[in-house]
Amino acid sequence: MQRGGETVLSLEGLGKSYPGVRACDAISLDMRRGEIHALLGENGAGKSTLVKMIYGLVTPDAGEMRLDGQPFAPPDPNAARRAGVAMVFQHFSLFDALTVAENIALGMEDAPPPRRLAARIREVSELYGLPLDPRRTVGTLSAGERQRVEIVRCLLQGPRVLIMDEPTSVLTPQEAEILFETLRKLAAEGTAILYISHKLEEIRALCDTATILRRGEVVGTCTPAETTAREMAELMVGASFAPVAAAARETGGVALEARGLAAPAPGAFGTPLHDLSFTLRAGEVLGLGGVAGNGQDELLAVLAGERALPRGMLFLDGADVGRLGPQARRARGLATAPEERLGHAAAPEMSLTENALLTAARRKGLLRQGFIDWAAARRFAEAVIDRFDVRTPGPEAAARALSGGNLQKFVIGREIAQAPRVLVVNQPTWGVDAAAAAAIRQALLDMAAAGTAILVISQDLDELFEVADRFGALVGGRLSEIRPMHDLSLERIGLMMGGAHDMEVAHVG
Repeated sequence: MQRGGETVLSLEGLGKSYPGVRACDAISLDMRRGEIHALLGENGAGKSTLVKMIYGLVTPDAGEMRLDGQPFAPPDPNAARRAGVAMVFQHFSLFDALTVAENIALGMEDAPPPRRLAARIREVSELYGLPLDPRRTVGTLSAGERQRVEIVRCLLQGPRVLIMDEPTSVLTPQEAEILFETLRKLAAEGTAILYISHKLEEIRALCDTATILRRGEVVGTCTPAETTAREMAELMVGASFAPVAAAARETGGVALEARGLAAPAPGAFGTPLHDLSFTLRAGEVLGLGGVAGNGQDELLAVLAGERALPRGMLFLDGADVGRLGPQARRARGLATAPEERLGHAAAPEMSLTENALLTAARRKGLLRQGFIDWAAARRFAEAVIDRFDVRTPGPEAAARALSGGNLQKFVIGREIAQAPRVLVVNQPTWGVDAAAAAAIRQALLDMAAAGTAILVISQDLDELFEVADRFGALVGGRLSEIRPMHDLSLERIGLMMGGAHDMEVAHVG
């Protein structure tokens, strides 16, 4: 599957330091025209800093870049785009209240008149198999359609280099395959694509070459199609690690039960929940999948107690908890970890010790006669940092200072370390590297083996196959029939998540 012509982007000895850390150290790599080049590395390896230097968001303090043989040092993203470098970020930068065309126009320096732009959007999106209606309001689009907006915005500017950051994290398998076909078409036309993903099997299927970073340095290159996912993972972490292993376990009584759970949309672009019913037993892992924006955040909010429910809809160990708030539910053993790390799961400006205290004060005994036991809170934060290998200077570091993956490890670890009766997590391994993802999944399985009831909401189907006993799909705020995981195929689950099945609302199970 080797593609690629002459070098289009060359990095020589590129480096960047921050106080106390060398984020990138003498990184060199070449990208060839028509090549899909993977950039791999665990959390904190330097991937984000590297692509930010290429895209003009960060200025390197060593080395040089050359684009088509000419010196390339963009002072900002506008300069990078003018030179032919485009980037699709993991987090979309779109305005929900504006149309597709209006959002695309905002990202262009010299946008054509609205009618001509609309025609170009239709033409380009159809050409690359990503059809879009330029008149649609972005707030009404699915996550996959929103990604199309970001990609088409880039394609309208004819990039020579396209950077993709975790592009399939919000897609069904069917949508991901459409994206792959688009990228292959772009590569065949000569575009060089730098592809960042923690999903190693898709790297093997899509990419021609991979450069592996570890602690800010290039530690190797490989041809993904000729390298196993485990070999690539071990290159990333510098050691071998055991695959996730599910211990034999028996389920106990019903720990959490939803009976006809319903809630209105929290805002203009939120998703209402309709008649959700399910049971979750002690020692069981129930997986709920769905494309982003189908009610996952809203479900976690009502389970966590952030939004109150009428009586008779939610029961914890048989007791109605629908009217209880988050702290009261936590005290009874219901812990939750939302998808949004910074701002929801963790307060950005507060230290890790303070963030640990926010959810663990009662269950870990961090209060003494109404006063905070700071020494105990610090010890608890240090224990989470050590157990989950959180890369940070220490427990006094602000949450904002951590990389996304390391903050995710801390947030999930903080909840696991409290040994809850029921744990509800949304996207538990989102944005973390292969080794960290394996460690988190293993911790979830170990908790289930010890009797914890676990509800995993995830868009990562490989993850759900690894940890879940049963599966249900969330589509438009409705829940499909819940089925044993061993009865389902990857393709079947993808279709369920896309709504291409009979949505039987589950009232049993």
